[in-house]
Amino acid sequence: MFQGTFDLETATPIDARALSDVLFERGIYWASGRSGIVDLVAAHKWFNLAALKGRKDAVALRQEVAGQMSDAEISIAQREARAWVSAH
Repeated sequence: MFQGTFDLETATPIDARALSDVLFERGIYWASGRSGIVDLVAAHKWFNLAALKGRKDAVALRQEVAGQMSDAEISIAQREARAWVSAH
């Protein structure tokens, strides 16, 4: 856990493209089971968000993950993605 401070006076903003990369990496994290479990709902959500931010390879991975999910799971992932967009 981070226990430092941030100097906001010297902080530099991240490139707008970096957000799609971070979202894509979260999709990979959950799809690959790096956490110890595979969570296809979370993977679909993050790939969906990365695709919305312009990450083209996220579209194919989102479709691949969706092929392993039920319609109900896809609906949950889409609802979570919409909630994330609304909150951010």
